[in-house]
Amino acid sequence: MNLIDQYKDIEIIDALEERYLAYALTTIMDRALPDVRDGLKPVHRRLLFAMRQLNLSSNSSFKKSARIVGEVMGRFHPHGDQAIYDTLVRLAQDFSVRWPLIDGQGNFGNIDGDNAAAMRYTESKLTVISELLLSGIDEDCVDFRLTYDEVDKEPVVLPSNFPNLLANGSSGIAVGMATSIPPHNVEELCNASLHLIKHRNSHFDKLLEFIPGPDFPTGGEIVESKETILGIYKTGKGNIRVRSKWTIEKEKRGIWKIIVSEIPYQVNKGKLIEKIAQLILDKKIPILDDIRDESAEKIRLVLIPRNRDVDPDHLMEALFNLSDLESRFSVNLNALNNNIPRVHNIRDMILSWLDHRRDVLVRRTNYRLKEIKDRLEILSGYLIVYLNLDQVIKIIRQEDNPKERLIKKFKLSDNQANSILNMRLRSLRKLEEIKIKEEHDLLKKEKLILGKLVKSDELQWKEVSKEIKEIKKTYSKKTEIGKRRTSINNNLVIKAIDYEFSSPAEPITVVLSQQAWIKTLKGVDHDLNEIKFKDDDELFLFLETNSNNKLLFFASNGKFYTIDSEQLASGRGFGDPLKLLIDLEDGEKIISIHSYKEEDNIILGSKYGNGFIVSHKDALSNRKSGKQILNLSEGDEAMSSDNIKGNHIAVIGENKKMLIFSLDEIPRMSKGKGVKLQRYKEGYLKKIINFNIDEGLIVVDVNGRNRLFEEIENWTGKRGQAGKKVPKGFPRNF
Repeated sequence: MNLIDQYKDIEIIDALEERYLAYALTTIMDRALPDVRDGLKPVHRRLLFAMRQLNLSSNSSFKKSARIVGEVMGRFHPHGDQAIYDTLVRLAQDFSVRWPLIDGQGNFGNIDGDNAAAMRYTESKLTVISELLLSGIDEDCVDFRLTYDEVDKEPVVLPSNFPNLLANGSSGIAVGMATSIPPHNVEELCNASLHLIKHRNSHFDKLLEFIPGPDFPTGGEIVESKETILGIYKTGKGNIRVRSKWTIEKEKRGIWKIIVSEIPYQVNKGKLIEKIAQLILDKKIPILDDIRDESAEKIRLVLIPRNRDVDPDHLMEALFNLSDLESRFSVNLNALNNNIPRVHNIRDMILSWLDHRRDVLVRRTNYRLKEIKDRLEILSGYLIVYLNLDQVIKIIRQEDNPKERLIKKFKLSDNQANSILNMRLRSLRKLEEIKIKEEHDLLKKEKLILGKLVKSDELQWKEVSKEIKEIKKTYSKKTEIGKRRTSINNNLVIKAIDYEFSSPAEPITVVLSQQAWIKTLKGVDHDLNEIKFKDDDELFLFLETNSNNKLLFFASNGKFYTIDSEQLASGRGFGDPLKLLIDLEDGEKIISIHSYKEEDNIILGSKYGNGFIVSHKDALSNRKSGKQILNLSEGDEAMSSDNIKGNHIAVIGENKKMLIFSLDEIPRMSKGKGVKLQRYKEGYLKKIINFNIDEGLIVVDVNGRNRLFEEIENWTGKRGQAGKKVPKGFPRNF
């Protein structure tokens, strides 16, 4: 037959379905989902079993992790070494696993997300809990199956004298399903188990009294109602809200800071800090000034408020909403039960483990009974020897086939005859006879007890209860290892947060350079000569305002741009280019900065001498491209603006002529070209100054000094006139 004749046509859909189904079943059964009995996935089970085969008990010396990984990969697990090592590392991390199954020595990573050292550098051995999971595995208490290469055998499930599935939890993603089981406190699980042994159909409300909620290795605080947790335990699905634990640490003069000591489970501390730091940079939480990581062996995150007037509860509620200081743990109690994936309620999960423990007990008992039977058979043979010592010795010395003669003479079994023939001479001492009789009597008593145990359901559950009580005693909440880490708050009311933070107003100075670099300085009354700028740059404008104010930037194109003060860079650096914050057109420049006040007004003036009054409210813009307020004809440009604070206007042109007139002569507009403020035969408008005529005209010279002009009647006129030459002593910069 030709090779080609062995092939047959098959529809592509059928082929894909067959292969995808095989892949899906492999993922579900052999990779992603834990067994409800021992709470382990195949890779976990193989890892622990291989370490036991290497005699890596809790009281033995450590061995290289690379040796362990090689053993697992070579004998049991036909997958990559990195996947096996990642599993080993996680089972050793006390921040990932509530009850670590592997005792690691070396760098096994940390809660900041740093990876573990390479497997050649780390060492591992089993923990006491792993030994509980493996306890009795050599006593025919669980089934074994052939390994992938059919050379060796591996356990189908571990005996699991520890409620591992609910104690340590599990997570995994299969095909079309997933599992996410939270860890719990062992003493609470033991109490619930003891209750279910007596009351198998107990209500979930009663179980909630024993198990109030999960117990995560990183602590934190569960903030969910009893009804929510009860619903999750009934259905096997839901979400649990977990918050960080925090306290207030007070310092001198009313100053305080917040200390975060515990964070939610599976939250990367390093990424958490980065996230909060970014929130500070983006000014999304302006009431938070800084975050510091002072963690050593224990977590210590320090949150510094903007000032002591900040409400700490308000600050933390904001952080809970905007960062991973609060997270939700998605619960999905999905596990394999009789090789079938199923979402369980918490009662069924505990009962499945209890039934497994009972099966293990019965199988171990039967195994022990067989051992006792075999041993009693041998001991009975030995007793026959002591009763007929001279005859036995004679047969052994004189007979050519003593075995057959012994069997025939004393009606012995084959095993008894072999044991007698293999006896050492020193075993014939009187003392040894006494010991054998004592052992024989003890084994007969044990056989009687175990025989009753096998036949009695009541005795079996009593023995299971005894084992659970021992676990409960060892891992009591009174011990350091067993105490509950995650607190539960069933009564917390989650408050809605107003994210329009009214951050405390602080005095600042806005500084704009000639090359349009902008920044803020804390406080006012700065020595402007000491402000540092980039090379070939210098001070252009400055404004003293508050940190929570909006700023109105008036540009030469007649547009107003709005920027929040909090958006501006602060500190001693050069600041940021203004063009990063607004879309300022090439060739255009900022001519003035105003601190926004809804009730205030601004007078505007163009190069050609036109202008009008506009309110701050009308000038406000929410666009990066700005808002056109002053309309300009070809060749015209905005030249000056001034906040309205007096009753008269002084308009000064490039021709050094000044005109003063009443503010009432200028119209109020939301946008437009305006009216003629001053007439020019030559030159253009240079400056507009608003003032109270009763107080006189105050002009700031080039050195920043104020110059007062009180006798200004000669320059007073009507809007649109040419004006007169400025008075003597008028600053040259005008």
